[in-house]
Amino acid sequence: MSATPETLRVALALAAAGVPVLPLRAGKVPFGNCRSCAGRPPRCGGRPNMKAAGPCRCQAPCHAWAAATTDPHVLTSPVWAPVWREAVAVAYHPGGAGLTVVDLDNAAAVAWARETLPATRTVATTRGEHWLYRGAMASSNAVRPGVDIKSLTQYARWLGPGTGRMAVLPVAVRALIVKEDTTPAPGEVASSFPVRATWSRQVATGCRHTERYVRTGLERGLALIRARTESGAGSQAFGVARFLAAQHTGCPGPCGLAAIGEEIVTAAVSVGVPEAYARRAVANGLETTVERAA
Repeated sequence: MSATPETLRVALALAAAGVPVLPLRAGKVPFGNCRSCAGRPPRCGGRPNMKAAGPCRCQAPCHAWAAATTDPHVLTSPVWAPVWREAVAVAYHPGGAGLTVVDLDNAAAVAWARETLPATRTVATTRGEHWLYRGAMASSNAVRPGVDIKSLTQYARWLGPGTGRMAVLPVAVRALIVKEDTTPAPGEVASSFPVRATWSRQVATGCRHTERYVRTGLERGLALIRARTESGAGSQAFGVARFLAAQHTGCPGPCGLAAIGEEIVTAAVSVGVPEAYARRAVANGLETTVERAA
């Protein structure tokens, strides 16, 4: 009988303590969906579109955080076995454990938390810290520079139990969430937006990528944002901005990231995100690399 992978041993220990867990593959990201759940539309059970946690008819670890479980029979099932053999880390679903993680991505964010938030249990990360509080809330990225809220609809990588006594989720953390407007009813969406700069080679004279490469990646990102017609477009805009900016960290610059950001903002506003919120999300997504790439 083959030895139990270390990642699975960690996962089973966490599950026994009531913490829902899932495996992460290379890159510290969840495994992709199975063919059934990746179909259009997804042919799956209780957690379609990642709107709720729960079992899937396919029984595989699909839908990222929504697949997290405390059931040892699921974790050790034949369907999950090959995934654990490839897993490089373990993640957990904070909201499923009744927790909220304030993810502080850099030293400046950590310094802000120490001045602003109640002391609680902390876990060191590669670039910053996770602050853990008792109590669950909505998840949201880029609530301020370098700060994400991971709870009901996100996962967090398990990096150890941390140090310090865990405090109750304070009002100061709940207040960080900025509610996004849902998409206006048909006929209420503004059909004309201010003319904004678009990316072109003329504004990216120091970019090492081809125009086709940049435009393809940008258009794919804009499509993801426009698909968020009900909610989440602001968070998606943040993710797209951060991902695209990261592609240019090796460029001598300028790469025209400001123009890329304008196109992302326009896409978010087109599906109902307030412009101020969209601009803040995109600025936060770009800021980690804008100085080096722009």
